[in-house]
Amino acid sequence: MSSIRYSIAFRLALICGGLVVASVLLLCATFYVGTVLVMAQNVDSRLFEIQGRFEKDVNERGLFFLANRIQQSLTDGVDSDTEIFLLLGPDRKKIAGNLNGWSNPTLPLDRILDLQIVRNGQPSDSRVLINRFQDGSLLVIGRDMKDLVAIRELIGRAVAAGGALSILLAILGTLLFRREIERRIGAIRMATADIESGNLSRRIEVSDNPDEFGRLGADINRMLDTTQNLMNGVKHVSNTIAHNLRTPLGLIRGRLEQALAAHNADQTLSDSAQFAIEEIDSLIIILEKLLQLAETESGTKRLPFAAVDIEELLTDLTELYDAFAEAQEAQIILSIDGDLKAHGDKDLISTMLANLLDNALKYGGHAVTIRVTAKAIDQGIALIVQDDGPGVPVAEYARVLLPFQRIDRATKGSGLGLSIVAAITELHRGSLSLTAANPGLCVTILLPTS
Repeated sequence: MSSIRYSIAFRLALICGGLVVASVLLLCATFYVGTVLVMAQNVDSRLFEIQGRFEKDVNERGLFFLANRIQQSLTDGVDSDTEIFLLLGPDRKKIAGNLNGWSNPTLPLDRILDLQIVRNGQPSDSRVLINRFQDGSLLVIGRDMKDLVAIRELIGRAVAAGGALSILLAILGTLLFRREIERRIGAIRMATADIESGNLSRRIEVSDNPDEFGRLGADINRMLDTTQNLMNGVKHVSNTIAHNLRTPLGLIRGRLEQALAAHNADQTLSDSAQFAIEEIDSLIIILEKLLQLAETESGTKRLPFAAVDIEELLTDLTELYDAFAEAQEAQIILSIDGDLKAHGDKDLISTMLANLLDNALKYGGHAVTIRVTAKAIDQGIALIVQDDGPGVPVAEYARVLLPFQRIDRATKGSGLGLSIVAAITELHRGSLSLTAANPGLCVTILLPTS
């Protein structure tokens, strides 16, 4: 229900449907005014015309001449079935007309009234005009409105049927309008979701019809082409730098190894060569991590995700790092809550956790205790790596997630570990948070299970 409420397609369709219904109702009202009300006005004009003529007859020829005129009107066959006349003398006795009498002496004079009267023994919905002459005699002129009532009822039924039909058509049009808009927008959203998942070659399908959605799709495709070209350029530059540096560094390392293998090298040469090898190894590691970070952040590293057994992965990792931990009298405590399966790439999740363990051992200090916890949460899994080392100042939490950022420059490292962890977490649609363990640092990663 909330999706419909916030849908602009639904709101636009509802507005259009409302305008259609309002237009039909306005048309019906115009038709009603143009028929029923005009007919009623014509009747009123006719009654006032007869009143003026009858007053003239009374003033010029007397009351009995008017009585004869009334009888002629009732028998001439022209509207005789709808005409209403009654002439009463000053004593209220009937002189002429087709009403038996008049029992409403207090009704207003010279004004059109809608009354139900008895004519020829039958009730009649009528419009009447009452006039009193100078001698006290009373004249009632009217018209039976049964034809107008029938027309009014017919128009009412037609308006009701037309209104109901227009509402149904408006509802149908609203649904079709909303469906068409959501179909076009849905196609764009599906394409963008595919592009976001790493398929940068995906484009929005553009129809031959150059409508608004077609032009929007073409604009988005042009933007995607430009973005892909830029990313390809960046990727090419990064790969070129990495490969061009890796090759000569590898050659240098090989030559230095040969120099070390020569037994006639003096101690200075040996020390220098060993130092150079260590530095070159560090450079190679940095380049490999940079490539890994670039691939992860761009999404090109993302493979089809599958279920990853967290217990098996963490058990293997802790066994691997136990030897490093024993060397510095550190301890890794593993706690896994049940059979946990994360949705993702096993190698990337392993790399992410390995970076966290490596950082904890490297920066936690001598005899550090590292607690690795995995537990189920709502719609996901929480992976927690906590140490009791010196920790990280709270003000530095955001900075240490950036590439090449280190708190202690005296400690060896590339400053890329946590940035790779953050990139892998984002690739898996997870979340990463740093909190103080007092003492130490607690890193919490939330990963989805599906």
